[in-house]
Amino acid sequence: MSAREFRLPDLGEGLTEAEIVAWHVAVGDPVAVDQVVCEVETAKATVEVPCPYGGVVVELHGAVGDVVDVGKPLISVGAKAEGSGAAPEEPADRARLDAERKSANGKQSSGNVLVGYGTAEGGGVRRRRVVSGFGGHTPLPRVHAGADVTPIVETVATAKNGGGAASSARVAVVSPLVRRLAKEGGLDLAEVRGSGPEGLIMRRDVEAALAAPAPAASSTAAVGAVSSSGGIAERERVPLKGLRRAVADKLSRSRREIPDATTWVDVDASGLMELRETLNRDADARRISLLALLARICVAGLTRYPELNSTVDVERQEIVRYADVNLGFAAQTDRGLVVPVVHGAHRMSTEELSAEFERLTTAARAGTLSVAELTGSTFTLNNYGVYGVDGSTPILNHPEAAMLGVGRIVKKPWVVSGPDGDELAIRRVTQLSFTFDHRVCDGGVAGGFLRYVADLVEEPARLLRGI
Repeated sequence: MSAREFRLPDLGEGLTEAEIVAWHVAVGDPVAVDQVVCEVETAKATVEVPCPYGGVVVELHGAVGDVVDVGKPLISVGAKAEGSGAAPEEPADRARLDAERKSANGKQSSGNVLVGYGTAEGGGVRRRRVVSGFGGHTPLPRVHAGADVTPIVETVATAKNGGGAASSARVAVVSPLVRRLAKEGGLDLAEVRGSGPEGLIMRRDVEAALAAPAPAASSTAAVGAVSSSGGIAERERVPLKGLRRAVADKLSRSRREIPDATTWVDVDASGLMELRETLNRDADARRISLLALLARICVAGLTRYPELNSTVDVERQEIVRYADVNLGFAAQTDRGLVVPVVHGAHRMSTEELSAEFERLTTAARAGTLSVAELTGSTFTLNNYGVYGVDGSTPILNHPEAAMLGVGRIVKKPWVVSGPDGDELAIRRVTQLSFTFDHRVCDGGVAGGFLRYVADLVEEPARLLRGI
């Protein structure tokens, strides 16, 4: 039977391409129906791709880092030779694999572990991998009985030395994420000393090597530096692709289409902080995050000002007001800034909101968010105070019509009303900023929403009126 070609499937949400970030198989490997053969990174998320065919891998149509269009060939699978089925593992091999599994699992929290195994068959090396490029984990596959199970090494070309021919060096295999970090940083992996098991190169090794002071450039190197058309020396050029390109496209579209405006107010957040401390006194109950309390206040504000939970349909020239409140929130990850979405936030209790924020944040940092968890937001809550800044005039998360920003909460002198009149006190103060699409409302509505939210931050007990 001739080889069957599996093409990159439609990944939904109008996505037209994906970048290959990890292969889980190599040419010559057996593959089962619905086995995950690779991981691809779209503009929305990292996705595992299963193959609908079973057999033997004949060809991989792309390398790690390549961008593949939807509908283009991804992998070719041929018929499995008779009698080529994998035999059960021998006890000794299984014990050794189990030990390596434990070693890999013990480092899962760092999100950068990859352990590779090769089986010498007919003088060739077949690759077997455990990949956790973004914190995910694929179990070790079975190997043939009696196979020599050793870490895979890759041959890489080293730089020419003294004008001679380029030589080759063998380095312990690294994960796609680690390999990409080295490539983007212009780092030769042959010069990196691995700190993992059997010299395995870890992410921390690459980051340490990139952070090390670079040797002083020679005059010859300076002459050969790349210069732009304006005569300014260029350090590097980074491809704008994947998540970074998706963010750039979305923000550019937001700036082109939405006439946004921002208003802000300083708020005494002492009452909100005291409420959180009271709610978290019960050691046995789930801790309530500040973000969850702010989300509860946002929902209350959008209930009073529903015109802000909306978008503009440019083609039909209509303002679309949503019935559901789907709260997006900014989360910083190794892949960049992503905006997970809490769907149906208006139906959740404060404790449920806190749990959902925690779950989505963990998934975002592990790179395991689904496309659905990254889309469909109707309003964004941006807590940029975690970066130690007070205020911001953000770009709206297209196609949303509004965004609430919260700055850092710091102690400041504040005028408060006492029994003997106004007096100065030390209070915990934050700045709230509200950015809105001027097409859906005027300044009165925007100012009314922000003032209502600010009042609830100062006196969160007022939320009880709506219960």
